[in-house]
Amino acid sequence: MTTPSILGRSSPHPRPAGARPRIWAATMALGVLAGCASGPRSHPDDPLEPYNRGMTRFNDAVDSALLKPVATAYQQAAPAPVRTGVSNFFANLGDAWSFVNNTLQLHAEGALSSFFRFNINTLMGLGGVLDVASEMGIERHKQDFGLTLGRWGMQPGPYLVLPILGPSTVRDTLALPVDWRGDPVVHIDGVPTRNSLYALRAVDARSNLLRASEVLDGAALDKYSFMRDVFLQVRRQRVEDAAGQVAPRNGDDGRLPPEPDQ
Repeated sequence: MTTPSILGRSSPHPRPAGARPRIWAATMALGVLAGCASGPRSHPDDPLEPYNRGMTRFNDAVDSALLKPVATAYQQAAPAPVRTGVSNFFANLGDAWSFVNNTLQLHAEGALSSFFRFNINTLMGLGGVLDVASEMGIERHKQDFGLTLGRWGMQPGPYLVLPILGPSTVRDTLALPVDWRGDPVVHIDGVPTRNSLYALRAVDARSNLLRASEVLDGAALDKYSFMRDVFLQVRRQRVEDAAGQVAPRNGDDGRLPPEPDQ
């Protein structure tokens, strides 16, 4: 007994009327879906591109409707010295976690710099509002647990766009719970205070990227591909630097640079 064929060969079982058009339609649909994952735009590190592009559109919509307007209002209402102080405060908290990760990566210079930065700015810089350590020439060696995993050989896995948080990889996503636990803000007992700090940090971070994002929107032909390629390249370079025991400096973490007045 022969089997049915979508190529139109003979079959002992006649098809119902309209079967061939439906079969061809299904075949074309499968071809389109396959093209989404392996077409000309496919990237070897981005097998989830259809999902990632959809999540990027969602994030852009949330940013346009909420984050960007709030960040713009914050930038217009708060004087530059105040915004700089807020950025310094949260960067100082990050130095404490960078000390842990530099230590785990066996980066003595980075660990010592992070240790002294945090203590000097906390004690002499009004809790980190003033960046006294930078004035003293002590450079920032920013690290996170995703880079620590990469330092010890864990591969990044596919590129992955997270809701609200944006560009990441599978490795960095797995590291997020550890990074969250290492965040000093999470250990604040008062829920209203903790949530207020989370919100202020998010607004401050988005405010620092306002000018850079406007330039990106006007310059990039494909914003998604540009952001993906830059993110993956910077993260890969930072892991290579960590493996070579050359600690990255000055907060180079794969994000777009802040505005000059920050």
